[in-house]
Amino acid sequence: MLVDGKQMHIAVSPGDVGRYCILPGDPGRCEKIAKYFDSAVLVAQNREYTTYTGTLMGEKVSVCSTGIGGPSAAIAVEELCESGVDTFIRVGTCGGIDPKVSSGDIVIATGSTRQDGTSREYAPIELPAVPDFEVLCALSDAARGLNFNHHMGIVQSKDSFYGQHNPASMPTETDLLYKWEAWKRAGVLCSEMESSTIFIVAGIRRARAGAVFSVVWNQERAKLGLPNPQSFDTEAAIKTGIEALKILISRDREKK
Repeated sequence: MLVDGKQMHIAVSPGDVGRYCILPGDPGRCEKIAKYFDSAVLVAQNREYTTYTGTLMGEKVSVCSTGIGGPSAAIAVEELCESGVDTFIRVGTCGGIDPKVSSGDIVIATGSTRQDGTSREYAPIELPAVPDFEVLCALSDAARGLNFNHHMGIVQSKDSFYGQHNPASMPTETDLLYKWEAWKRAGVLCSEMESSTIFIVAGIRRARAGAVFSVVWNQERAKLGLPNPQSFDTEAAIKTGIEALKILISRDREKK
């Protein structure tokens, strides 16, 4: 939706972004990601949305923050699609669930639980939230090529950060704990807050999307007395996302 020639929320104008876009949640991470681009420039900054555009391998690429959670992520994807983006990679952070997932590891989502509200306003709950296969393969190949310690599997995507970290304070405590135990027993790897929405919205808008996460810590490892330092270093996830974009650019050119 254009207002005075700019998208209403992300504030980009036609031609400001490339067809490939990385989606961090944190606006402060955009400049860090843009440093991997050639000739990156800040093109828009409004609310939680910060956008840079540059090039990779001569192809126009962008990075745009989504803020926290599904509603703001859906707005970013909608307006970026209207601006010409057709390929998204979410680069974010997560908390581990499966004990094998450690701080500093990366997780590549093969699907997301739809424990969010936004995606339900796009499609019935029976529609799975899954990444585009080409993007998933590019992320997997990137992580292997960079020799990063990575895991691939289902992630929990939810709306409430404190519902996870302080469920006892919630009137819905019983339901939250029941679902958390279900995710653990089902082999869900980690918990985050945007991927289910991004996968559903991108799919409906006929765009491609994938997601890679840096593991900050794992509360289940803490409960088991296993080593569990906090790690806020997102470089491995960022480098995986950048390398995956390069792979996609090369493969898309081969198609032509």
